[in-house]
Amino acid sequence: MQKSPLQIARSNYQPKMPVALQGFVAIKEGEKTQSVADQEEIKKLFPNTYGLPVISLVPGEKKAFPEMNVGVILSGGQAPGGHNVIAGLFDGLKQLNPNNKLYGFLNGPSGLIEGNYLELTSNIIDEYRNTGGFDIIGSGRTKLEETWQFDKGIEACKKLNIKAIVIIGGDDSNTNACVLAEYYQQKNAGIQVIGCPKTIDGDLKNAQIETSFGFDTACKVYSELIGNLQRDANSAKKYWHFIRLMGRSASHIALECALQAQPNICIISEEVEAKEMTLNDIVDQIVKVIVDRADAGLNFGTILIPEGLIEFIPAMRRLIAELNDLLANNEEFNSLESDDEKRQYVKAKLTHESSQLYRDLPKGIARQLTLDRDPHGNVMVSQIETEKLLIEMVAKKLAIMKGEGTYKGKFAALNHFFGYEGRCAIPSNFDADYCYSLGRTASWLIAEGKTGYMAIVQNLTTPANEWQAGGIPITMMMNMEKRAGKMKPVIQKALVDLEGEPFKYFASKRELWADAHTSYIYPGPIQYYGPSEVCDQPTRTLLLEKKR
Repeated sequence: MQKSPLQIARSNYQPKMPVALQGFVAIKEGEKTQSVADQEEIKKLFPNTYGLPVISLVPGEKKAFPEMNVGVILSGGQAPGGHNVIAGLFDGLKQLNPNNKLYGFLNGPSGLIEGNYLELTSNIIDEYRNTGGFDIIGSGRTKLEETWQFDKGIEACKKLNIKAIVIIGGDDSNTNACVLAEYYQQKNAGIQVIGCPKTIDGDLKNAQIETSFGFDTACKVYSELIGNLQRDANSAKKYWHFIRLMGRSASHIALECALQAQPNICIISEEVEAKEMTLNDIVDQIVKVIVDRADAGLNFGTILIPEGLIEFIPAMRRLIAELNDLLANNEEFNSLESDDEKRQYVKAKLTHESSQLYRDLPKGIARQLTLDRDPHGNVMVSQIETEKLLIEMVAKKLAIMKGEGTYKGKFAALNHFFGYEGRCAIPSNFDADYCYSLGRTASWLIAEGKTGYMAIVQNLTTPANEWQAGGIPITMMMNMEKRAGKMKPVIQKALVDLEGEPFKYFASKRELWADAHTSYIYPGPIQYYGPSEVCDQPTRTLLLEKKR
């Protein structure tokens, strides 16, 4: 593998980790737990893995562990630091017993089902330490939901004499891990399942999981790009940059990037929903800032837009729900040939409110809502170019105001979507350290015979040697939600807390950031070497949550 000078330097970086993980470990059990909601239903579905205690890892005495083989799966979208979870797991297993082996199932959960694997040796692991991406074994989005899949997994594990599987993934992947752990306990299969919290979206968090890995690096990458655009806007003085950011289910990325870069406008989907704002309300909010800055001679700025904004606008959500019902397996609609015929058909079938909203949308967006659908027949909301929709609607309103003489500025806009740019970046020191510690933690949970647990590392705003490692039962995070028309147990997503310190700080500053007299912040690229206050800091979100 060819490497850049930075890659070579990073391969020699030694991740920092909690004191407890630097030697041998003892297990300290806390109180019994219950699910975050729907306790009776969750307990009935997970009788063997429900109510387990929270676990802390503390320094312990050296002891011998029997030889064992472990499998690891990367599941879902990429997140910076995944390779370090695997490296930490590998090193932890070798510390327990040098004869332990680690097998990587290839291309996600499908590798477990199909029996495709690779033994991960020290030569392979060393090539991927402190690197971004998931290419060491690949990832995939196959869901482990069916009994036959679980049984295929047993076959693959028995073939390799695997005692435990570590699933590195987000909320859906760890929900699958929880189901798998329960099934293997019921079957007395002798296979433990441990999860690790991954997602750049930041929505896999709670009182025990302070942050998911990859969120820190991705937000720093996006914030650098936003800062670059702000420096350019402040130089060229002629463009409004509408920037859509990853995060369909929650606005954590947009909020964190706003805290880092201080844009003129940042929309938070959860606030839009709470205030029952319409699309026109959002447009009016943007227009007001543009007009005020134009009055001060500033015809430029930056606007951050969460990827999932559309679904949080109540009226748009109702429209999408109606379209999903209307167009599912609708042969009459599918038989229409022209876009105009399809548009007229839809307008006639919708309720009055939704029909009016549909009429007001730019034709390109309306077309996306009716034509681009997922395999289940639902609107592919994450692919809707919300930034282009807002540009078009803002431009239209400004043109009317210009004709009325209430706007004298010049409006030129550029649209951006920052997504894949941040998913596989070289992990920040924080994510490199955090992920390595998660992997080491998982190895100890396996050694102590635990299953149905998620590896966690806490106290993350302190120096790494003060971090605290442990595990929480995955059932503790579960609730019942409707998925594809059926109630299913899933890990509860964490939305932006409008009463939380990060949002309250943002809300107290946004008028100042929109003001013509306030300068931007330019975060710059991730720094890997230098003072700790520059290189090792966690996200602004985490610092504000911990009031540091």
